[in-house]
Order: sequence, then structure tokens, then C-alpha cells
Amino acid sequence: MLETATKVIRKIEDNGFKAYIVGGYVRDYLLDIKSNDVDICTNAKPKDLVNIFKGAILPTEDYGSVTIYLKNTRFEITTFRKEMSYLDYRRPQKVIYIDDLREDLTRRDFTINTLCMDKDQNIIDLLNGKADIKAKVIRTVGNANERLYEDALRILRAVRFATKLDFNLAPNVIDGINNNKHLLKNISYERKKEELDKIFASKNAKKGIKLLIDLELDDILELNNLKNITNTDSLIGIWAMIDIKDNTYRFSNNEKELMKDVRKALTINNLDPYNLYKYGLYVNSIAGSIKNISKQDIARCYENLIIHSRKELAVQPDDIIEFLNISRGPYIKEIYNELEKEVLYRRLKNNASDLKDYCLKHFS
Repeated sequence: MLETATKVIRKIEDNGFKAYIVGGYVRDYLLDIKSNDVDICTNAKPKDLVNIFKGAILPTEDYGSVTIYLKNTRFEITTFRKEMSYLDYRRPQKVIYIDDLREDLTRRDFTINTLCMDKDQNIIDLLNGKADIKAKVIRTVGNANERLYEDALRILRAVRFATKLDFNLAPNVIDGINNNKHLLKNISYERKKEELDKIFASKNAKKGIKLLIDLELDDILELNNLKNITNTDSLIGIWAMIDIKDNTYRFSNNEKELMKDVRKALTINNLDPYNLYKYGLYVNSIAGSIKNISKQDIARCYENLIIHSRKELAVQPDDIIEFLNISRGPYIKEIYNELEKEVLYRRLKNNASDLKDYCLKHFS
């Protein structure tokens, strides 16, 4: 990816402009963290980039970035700019294109995200980002209070970076968060959830959750009972434990079903054959991790199940209807469920003959 990115930079420079890899990729490069997200900054304007790269996608908003795809990799290319007053504590009201890299970097959020790399892979550090990486500290570019006031989502981004990188928040960043955290009420639940998902999905989620609580962001974010969260390595598991009001954070139908199943699985025996069969390995493993049940024990019990899905049962609903000579009805499901349990608890062998005899004996 780095080789492809430098080719992009060279192509821009071959057309008479300056260009650099900027931000997260360079930060992660110095931390020896694999990154698939490459942003490029340049003094070339969007109209110039469209002429340089065939298929370049223009921004949908005045302050957006041009997007290009090269070797199946997506690159965001942003023109050097300065931002004029913010709207809704989130978006700049207007951007002005400029020709100065340092001035462009001073509009960014945190010093660790201001590092640049040129086409020869030399690191350019104009705002002491390397020193803050070495010190493992999250520090804003310029006045913390101003940076967090103009874009309140940066509060959650600060927590996210501290969580992901296991860094500390600079004292003035903590002060800025305390002064501006009420502004998170103005940020959409969708954007807040994006940041929270990254915090909760981190291997260091425990630290992120503690930061949210210590900074008293849980009430503002309407994350009721966050203090009662038991650490788990599952994003769905964490959301399942949080008491969330309706019509706030949006979840996909699949996420909703998984969260519902995890909540149910928290109340049952996760090593029980029927519970493992009904809710599956994934859901029971999440619930088990929350309850400190060994994942290996859950996986072993799951593998030892006689059947893992309905299609593995030796008879199907149509077979039951045929050998009992009955019409369709809700009782078919009840019979089928009983057969599943008898097989799962090893009280009945999973073959058509034994299942048929059981039905004739108990349901004729």
C-alpha cells in the first residue's frame, strides 16, 4: 500500500504540485501498526486532481476530499485548506484552499495526526507529533478548548485514540473535554455510535469504557449502566449490556437480533446442549465471556452436540405429518422441538426409525 501511495504522490508532483501522506497512516507507520487507511494532502485543487486522475470522484460538499481508486485501494486526497467557523459544533461553515502545509496541519485535531510522509518516505514533523507519540499522549493542535468546541466529536475521537493506542490524554485535553462535553448532545447518534463502536471493539476497550465513565460522558451519551459493564472482547456483547433508550442509537436488524439473543443467553446455562443448539456458538461464547465461562469449554460442548441445526435432525416436519397422518398446525413445531431436545440430551438416537417410533408412541 505504501508503494502505491507514493506513486500517487509522484503523479501529483509530476504535474507541478506538492503532495504528502498525512495523518493516521504515518502515525501507525511509526508505531508499527498495520493500517489500510491512506490520506493524502496536496496543494492541488480538486479540479486539478480530476485532470490528473481519470475516474477521480469529486467531493459532494465544498469541504470534502477527492476520492481515487488505484490498484483496488481507496485514497482520499484533500487540498491544503483552512476552515472558517464551524456549524453545529461539527462542520466548518466554509473552507479556503491554501498553499501552505503547516497552515493546513494547524486545522487538524491532534498532533499525532499531523505527521506527514513525502514520496521518499521521509517523515515531516512540523507540530511535534513524534514527541507526543514517544510520550504516548493525546494532545490537540493548538488550544484544546477551541479544538473541541468547534468539533465536539473530537471528544470521542480523543477517547478512541487513547483507547486504541493505549495513550494518555493531556491535562489540557481533559480540561477541554470537561468544558465542552455537553456539546455532544448536538452530534448525531450515528456519528457518536461510529466512534463508540471503535472504542468498544478495541482490544483495550476496558480503558475506553473507564475513560468514558471518569470523564462523565456516559450520562451525556445516554449510555445508562455503563458502570456495570463486564469486560468482553465482543462489540455486540458490550452493546447488549448497555441500557439504551429507544430511538437513540440505531442498530441493524442483525445487530438487534444478536443483542436480544445475548441478553437472553446471559440468563441461561451456556453449557447446556439445548441452549447451545438454540442460540449457537457465537452468542453463547459472548454470554460466556461476560460470565467468565471458558470459551474452550463452550466450544467443546458445542462441538459435542449431536446436531447443530434443524436440517441435521433425521426427520423433518413433513415426515412427522406423514407418519402421524395429521394436518399442518402449530403443534408440529412443538413435536419437532421435543424431538430436538430428546436427541440433544441423548435420550433418543438421531435416526428416522427411532424418531418415528417416539412420535407414534407419544403423539398418536
